[in-house]
Amino acid sequence: MAAPKPIARLISHVILDLDGTLLNTDCVVSQVLKPFLVKNGKKWDSKKAHKLVGKTPYEAAAVVLEDYGLPYSTEEFLSMLTPMFNEQWCNIKALPGANRLIKHLKSNGVPAALASNSPRSNIDAKISCHQGWKESFSAIVGGDEVEKGKPSPDISADEVINSLLDVKPEKWGLPPFSDWIDDTLPIEPWFIGGPVIKGFGRGSKVLGIPTANLPAENFSDVLSEHTSGVYFGWAGLSTRGIFKMVMSIGWNPYFDNTEKTIEPWLLHDFGEDFYGEELRLVIVGYIRPEANFPSLESLIERIHEDARISDKALNLPLYAKYKDSPYLRNSLKEDNSANGNQSVIDSK
Repeated sequence: MAAPKPIARLISHVILDLDGTLLNTDCVVSQVLKPFLVKNGKKWDSKKAHKLVGKTPYEAAAVVLEDYGLPYSTEEFLSMLTPMFNEQWCNIKALPGANRLIKHLKSNGVPAALASNSPRSNIDAKISCHQGWKESFSAIVGGDEVEKGKPSPDISADEVINSLLDVKPEKWGLPPFSDWIDDTLPIEPWFIGGPVIKGFGRGSKVLGIPTANLPAENFSDVLSEHTSGVYFGWAGLSTRGIFKMVMSIGWNPYFDNTEKTIEPWLLHDFGEDFYGEELRLVIVGYIRPEANFPSLESLIERIHEDARISDKALNLPLYAKYKDSPYLRNSLKEDNSANGNQSVIDSK
């Protein structure tokens, strides 16, 4: 995360981009395109989704047609997809941190305006590149490329963040958020589960930190609702019990991953692998955004610090109560039998 420039003035007004910043419009894109591509004999590739970020509908349609070799003109493609998008708009959810930020601005008397119907980067570009605006505005930039640790070199911002969860109002002359507890941010719990799979083989061998990886492709819709970063919570294994865990979701910029991964580290020494065993996770808090590190040693040190923070926080009643969640206590084997051995996802 880039450090903001010194505050030259107190913030009096805020302009917030709507699409993909406050609202999870990216999830709607995948929900519409996936079934459409299947009907056309194609398979949605989440690795290509970043190509659509910040583009107008016409530009994004052209990219999809080229990437998947679809036999339509851009106009035909848009005419088919527009009704499908219209059906999904009512299901759009706010992204993590959106409501929290708006409430904080309102409670501190800071008016906030919303901007939409334009590429996501337009606001940032105008503020960053137009000297007249720059004298009156400060820009905080986030987004898909920032999430991957690769912000656009064309963006000149006062601060670059991963998501709205990482906004620090005190850096901009406003009162800080008061909801952080012992270096953790409580979040609305979310629930995922599935079979433990083999990862890249570097958790134990390279880092000395054995992770119980889950197949990220099974949770693309869920992951689109949650920013990359380090989270923590409780993990349940069908034959072993319930354990504290800290979890990384993202692109692991140090290793330059090409795909998003889910890597929970159960804070217990099992002494053996348990590939294929059903794992359930209740994610209850957020620690920090995903970040790159100058060395392997500094990465390992930070992971262990994340584990210490998680271990301590999960003793707090606020977080400890979720250890008794029925989602963890229920038999995974029984649930899998009833669901045809499919990975379990619960978005309660």
